[in-house]
Amino acid sequence: MTDPTQASSQSYAYDARNETVEVYVNGSFFARDKAMVPVFDSGFVLGDGVWEGMRLIKGQLLAVDEHMARLYEGANAIQLDIGMDQDALIGEIWKTLRHNEMEDGVHIRLMISRGTKSTPNQDPRFIIGGATIVIVAEYKQPNAALKARGLKLLTSTVRCSTPDVFDLRLNSHSRLNFIQALIQAINMGADEALMLDNRGFVASCNSTNFFIIRGEELWTSTGATCFNGITRSKVIKLWRDAGKPVYEKDYTLAETYAADEAFVTGTLGGLTPVATIDGRKIGLGVPGPVTNAIAELYRTYIGE
Repeated sequence: MTDPTQASSQSYAYDARNETVEVYVNGSFFARDKAMVPVFDSGFVLGDGVWEGMRLIKGQLLAVDEHMARLYEGANAIQLDIGMDQDALIGEIWKTLRHNEMEDGVHIRLMISRGTKSTPNQDPRFIIGGATIVIVAEYKQPNAALKARGLKLLTSTVRCSTPDVFDLRLNSHSRLNFIQALIQAINMGADEALMLDNRGFVASCNSTNFFIIRGEELWTSTGATCFNGITRSKVIKLWRDAGKPVYEKDYTLAETYAADEAFVTGTLGGLTPVATIDGRKIGLGVPGPVTNAIAELYRTYIGE
C-alpha cells in the first residue's frame, strides 16, 4: 500500500536510526515514546508557543543565526521568556546532537511553549515555572521521488491572514487554519494547498513558500501574508546574485496558471517543484530547467 505521507511537501525517506534517537525535554533526554509534556502545558492547552525547524549538514547548523533571530523575535512578540539567550539555546541543540551522535543529514524541530499552567485557560498569568523547551532531532532526507515528479497543489478557500489578524512572521504553534487548508487539498487529491491573501492575490502554501517562474523571472508574494521563510529569503538572494530578475509582488491565479514553472521552498525540502495547480499543468507539468538551476544554486549554498 502506498504511504500517503510520501506525497507531502514535508515527506522524507524512512531511516531506522530515528527509532533510537532520544528527545530533549527541558534539559533531559527521553526515548521517543517516553518524551512527554504535561497536559497543562500552554503549548498543548492553546498552542501558546514558538518553534523553529533547522538542518544539520556535514556538521554545520544551516542558517542557525537566522533561525535564532526569527525564534527570539517571535518569542518577544508574544512576551514569552525562553529563559536563556541565543548562544545558550544553540548550546542545547548541540548537546542534543552530541547526545545522539549525529553529524549529518539531520532535521531539528525546536519547540518552545510558555510553560505549564495551574489550570487550562488562555490567561498567561496562570503560568507556573518557566518555558517548556523540546528539541527533536531526526535523520531526514527530502523525498527524491516527489522532487522528480513535482507537487500537485489545490487552491484553498482558506485565506492567509493579514498582520492585523495574525502576523505570519510569527512562527507560532497555532496552525489550525493551515491544517484546514491542507485537509481541503488532500480531500481533492492534491498534495498541498495554495493559499491566497484577503484580496485574492497568491500568498503562500499551507506549510511552504510559493514561487512561479515566467521566462527567467522569479515571482513571489510581497511577503505581507506569507511565512517569513529563511529558505525563501536565500533563494531570492541567490537568484538576484546570479544576475537574474526577482519580483516580490502581488500576482493572481490567472498569472500563476500561465507560469512556465513553479516551486515551493522549506527548510527540510529546500526547493520542491510544482507540477499542477487546480488540475492545470504548470508549463509542461514536470520540473523545469530554471527551477533546476535555482535548486542547484541552493544545493551549492548548503553544501549538499
